[in-house]
Amino acid sequence: MGELIFVGLGLHDEKGISLRGIEEVKSADAVFAEFYTSLMAGLSVKELEKLVGKKVSVLSRQALEEEEGQLILQSARKGKVALLVPGDPLIATTHVDLRIRAEKHGIKTRVVHGASIISAVIGLSGLQNYKCGRSVTIPFPEMLIPETPYKVIAENKKIGLHTLCFLDIKAEEKRYMTIKEGLQQLLAMEKRKRQGAVTLDTLVVGIARAGSQEPAVKAGYVKEILNHDFGAPPHSIVFPSKLHFMEAEALITLAKASEKIRETVK
Repeated sequence: MGELIFVGLGLHDEKGISLRGIEEVKSADAVFAEFYTSLMAGLSVKELEKLVGKKVSVLSRQALEEEEGQLILQSARKGKVALLVPGDPLIATTHVDLRIRAEKHGIKTRVVHGASIISAVIGLSGLQNYKCGRSVTIPFPEMLIPETPYKVIAENKKIGLHTLCFLDIKAEEKRYMTIKEGLQQLLAMEKRKRQGAVTLDTLVVGIARAGSQEPAVKAGYVKEILNHDFGAPPHSIVFPSKLHFMEAEALITLAKASEKIRETVK
């Protein structure tokens, strides 16, 4: 039996892959990549291929999910296969499922970790990681606006924890949810729920292009952030709960928040 290596690419471009990741890919018999679970705005497949010295076969969502990664598993039965994944490889449940399938087929698996949006947004904002609660994805609404993101924010706030909101992407359609769109959904849900979890006066942090040389980080109240220009995607949102005094200083200094937020320190 062969081997399947999950290699994290980091957050923005091909330079985010680790030296260990490059070594693993160079020694692989086949190399696959997927780019539908997260947007790597600065990545060039051609440049990535030059860096690792291998042909990279880009997989569709259908090949990895609907076809259950059979193409990868078939190759991994014969030799060493590397699957290149945006961010940290096993954050998405799709990749966890594939790893389980591989192991059940007797294929050895390993992971080469990469930078994750989860740690990046916390680092860029200056909020404290140990105060983060359950994260949640705000999806594009189909028929109705989903309630789950609003509920998670409300629940985290009750126990004094911050909430990281991932924003939906539809790579095939080149649609990437913006911070403004995400906030508008939550405000619409606030009108229905009226729990005060997300109002125009709620403190929020918007982050764009984490991992790039020019990330955008801005903290403020929802009514301010709605009109802030964050530039190109990918975008993320963090809803802080009760702030430590150091977190307040970080948001003021690093994310240009108003001095007024010092009044919320507890």
